[in-house]
Amino acid sequence: TSYGFDLEAQSTFGFLVKTILQKVPGLKRLRLSSLDPAEIDDTLWQVLATNERLMPHLHLSVQAGHDLILKRMRRRHNRGDVLSCVRRARRLRPNITFGADLIAGFPTETQSMFESTQDLIEECNFEFLHVFPYSIRKGTPAARMPMVPVELRSERAKNLRSLGQKIQSSFFSQSLGNKAAILLETPNFGRTENNIPVKLLTLDKPNSIKTVALTHVRNKAILGRIV
Repeated sequence: TSYGFDLEAQSTFGFLVKTILQKVPGLKRLRLSSLDPAEIDDTLWQVLATNERLMPHLHLSVQAGHDLILKRMRRRHNRGDVLSCVRRARRLRPNITFGADLIAGFPTETQSMFESTQDLIEECNFEFLHVFPYSIRKGTPAARMPMVPVELRSERAKNLRSLGQKIQSSFFSQSLGNKAAILLETPNFGRTENNIPVKLLTLDKPNSIKTVALTHVRNKAILGRIV
């Protein structure tokens, strides 16, 4: 989302995405990852609303759910920005799903601050979480802050992953019985437009898009049958 600010003729990430989709009509799917929730420009919102080749799945660089921790991380967004981003995207594409990067146990994080992150996950209903316990990087401002004990960082990361798995399991269960278009990455594995991992019951050609019936949940994926 910082794309273009350093160019002589300033551009935006939304303009880049729009141009790619216009110039490469054979590109059937474009998926975005690691977006800063506060830096999505108007052009990108417009493309998300109007171009179905931009996949209804956004992975957001959230990191935490408490404003003071976000400030100490020197993030460009706050909790409200995350909520606004998710709500706006769901208005534009009701079937959209979200991933989120999160750090557990950042220095100075209290229990109530950690619980704010848990609450944000539930309020946004993030279906795909990437959770990491904080690890020290020498020379950074955070490395000089009061540390959360390593064991507590690990425990909090485990709790966030458990919450994320609960939300994902519910989402997968609600998806059963539906049909979806999957892009095959291997002969028997692909992803739906909104990023559900699907394992095929039969083999087919990689890099092809197939319509499948979603039948069962198994090992953090859904089994699919080509129809």
